[in-house]
Amino acid sequence: MGEQRRGGCAVRDHSERERREWEVEKESGEAAEEPLRAGLRFDLQAIADWVLPGERVLDLGCGDGALLAYLTQEKGVVGYGIENDLNKVIACLERGVNVIQSDLDRGLAGFEDGFFDRVIMSQALQAMHNTQGILQEMLRVGREAVVSFPNFAFWKHRKSVLEGRMPVSESLPHQWFNTPNIRFFTVADFVTLCELLDIVVFEWRGFDDEGRALSPADDLNFLAALAIARLGRR
Repeated sequence: MGEQRRGGCAVRDHSERERREWEVEKESGEAAEEPLRAGLRFDLQAIADWVLPGERVLDLGCGDGALLAYLTQEKGVVGYGIENDLNKVIACLERGVNVIQSDLDRGLAGFEDGFFDRVIMSQALQAMHNTQGILQEMLRVGREAVVSFPNFAFWKHRKSVLEGRMPVSESLPHQWFNTPNIRFFTVADFVTLCELLDIVVFEWRGFDDEGRALSPADDLNFLAALAIARLGRR
């Protein structure tokens, strides 16, 4: 496992062997999978690529359960979701997704250490009060974690601030007065927090404001509107 610098941030590469094996195995079923996959947001599609067949997955802030429904059907995962919004909980149940209604800021005390292979939090970390606590909890109950978040240092956001206005974009769609976000941070900020918490970033993926994937050589802290990190313990 080696270390590289991407987007001005030091990250560590993790073995791709298992994921490549899965890609070979599923080639014959790609046509049937495509309609379900096409219904996922682009960031959820990227997260799904990191999930291995048969894993136990916990999705925090799982929304309507679209990701878990896809992973259950196409990769045979044992999936559970946590969601606080009652309407979204109902949507999960209608999809047949196992879901618990709970406030994530209360933590994950009901789950055993290491129970899950992968714990996911998609575009919700910026709305957490206890940011450090939830990251530590994710890697207490899971072998690996995946976190996606809007990058406040995206160049168009910087331009808005220089023009004297708070940024509004696809990744930050709300106005300053009605946003659910309480944390505004950057890829570089997130790397620093991971270092403080002794968390390793195995892999990054970044997307611009039109959902186009960036290359590993791109400066994610400048060019990524949305960043996704695959995390583990040292």
